[in-house]
Amino acid sequence: MAPKVLSIVLAGGEGKRLMPLTADRAKPGVPFGGIYRMIDFVLSNLANAGYLKIVVLTQYKSHSLDRHITKTWRMSTLLGNYVAPVPAQQRLGPRWFAGSADAIYQSFNLINDEKPDYVIVFGADHIYRMDPAQMVADHIASGAGVTVAGIRQPLSTADQFGVIEVGPDGRQIRAFREKPTDAVGLPDAPDEIYASMGNYVFSTDLLVEVITEDAKNSDSKHDMGGSIIPMLVERGLANVYDFRENELPGSTDRDRGYWRDVGTLDSFYDAHMDLIDIHPVFNLYNYEWPIYTDYRPWPPAKFVHGWEGRVGRAVGSMVSPGVVISGSLVENSVVSPNVKVHSWATVSGSVLMEGVDIGRNAVVRNAILDKNVMVPEGAQIGVDLDRDRERFTVSANGIVVIGKGQKVDP
Repeated sequence: MAPKVLSIVLAGGEGKRLMPLTADRAKPGVPFGGIYRMIDFVLSNLANAGYLKIVVLTQYKSHSLDRHITKTWRMSTLLGNYVAPVPAQQRLGPRWFAGSADAIYQSFNLINDEKPDYVIVFGADHIYRMDPAQMVADHIASGAGVTVAGIRQPLSTADQFGVIEVGPDGRQIRAFREKPTDAVGLPDAPDEIYASMGNYVFSTDLLVEVITEDAKNSDSKHDMGGSIIPMLVERGLANVYDFRENELPGSTDRDRGYWRDVGTLDSFYDAHMDLIDIHPVFNLYNYEWPIYTDYRPWPPAKFVHGWEGRVGRAVGSMVSPGVVISGSLVENSVVSPNVKVHSWATVSGSVLMEGVDIGRNAVVRNAILDKNVMVPEGAQIGVDLDRDRERFTVSANGIVVIGKGQKVDP
């Protein structure tokens, strides 16, 4: 019989570096790619792999995330499948989750109820495709206590990641360090390192044992990557899984092995730009490994007017249902449902979330506009960054970010 597997998705992070997009929602609930939420990517990977018993541990500002999961991710109850949001419940006393490991410790009842052979622990805020079943099979075959997914990155970028250093066999982890400046390359590729993807497969008994032990340590940060994995590395029980070995149906040479941690405004923006190339760096049009989401009864997108410069058109862009582009130009942008771009307006290099309204003759450049932002007639965003900094958030790379429902003065 197939091994019993329970999937735990960690979705409790505050996402402070994504402010103002996380001012009113949890980071995994942030909209992405027009019609999706960030959490849809990890849940789709698990569902496509056949892992249909999934709990999502939430904590901060989780209402919209809980609602999205409840409305969208409905499984067959006849077969005992489910995707269940589980908020912090103070089961062990009057305290919230103190870290990702503590979140699992406070949720041991979920493991006790299912009695799985193996537990998948994945993060909820990365953009990627992956078949977790291949990683589970690798874990079982290796006999390791924990298997950590690693993606190859240039050695020169080691100070940006949690770095997995391996022994001569290229599999057993000998060190797990956060953003080291003296990292060493891989045995088979001295100019590369393994960056941790924050995805783990555990043998259940060991997971329960080490998390229980960690809970008793008052000096611990109670974090999966910072506490639990180093503990198992020290005991020689941790292996790495090379993400490069994960083969997905429908993938292209260009988007194979894509993974992006969208932890900052600039990486969030860049991940959107990866979607809209003619040959996308990340291809949403892979129907053999679909990304699922809530698809509401939006009408088709509409492009209206077509004379004397008043032509509704979109170039190099992704345009969602319900959008009306009326006598205006949208280029190199991702446009979410129910956006309206009025006549003679120009939107370029931008991400517009649901319900945004761009007034006539307005200009929006290199910007992220959260839900229901109203840009009045003739306004300019992304044209004068000094003025934009007085009103809005501007990222390190000059991307103007306007929060949910924020007022834009004429």
